[in-house]
Amino acid sequence: MEEQIKHYENKLAFEMDPSDLFEALNNGEKVIVIDARKAFGFEAEHIPTAINIPHRQMTMEATKHLDKEVLYITYCDGIGCNASTRGALNMAKLGFKVKELIGGIEWWKFDGYATEGTNGITSGSKIECAC
Repeated sequence: MEEQIKHYENKLAFEMDPSDLFEALNNGEKVIVIDARKAFGFEAEHIPTAINIPHRQMTMEATKHLDKEVLYITYCDGIGCNASTRGALNMAKLGFKVKELIGGIEWWKFDGYATEGTNGITSGSKIECAC
């Protein structure tokens, strides 16, 4: 039983689902969303407020301007892509607190949230700061 409990605690410590991310962004929590895909994917469609740092370009130099006190959430296309996992690993190795978004942008859209970019879906639920 203890092993199972630890397993699920670890999943929650290292992963976040789209609804939890949406809530965190709307509540003004200190989270920064990182699209770990190549630039063309980000430009076509991304989660609002996200920044683009492709996992292959995550280096000390490329991330030196980022705050290490913030929680970073990495994502990619979805369950058939491992850019978010690679990005989370790279960010953790660089000393950042990081979680991986379960299901990537596909599950973000599946849950009905808006996206931005040239192919963005503006009809979904939007992030709105209440502060």
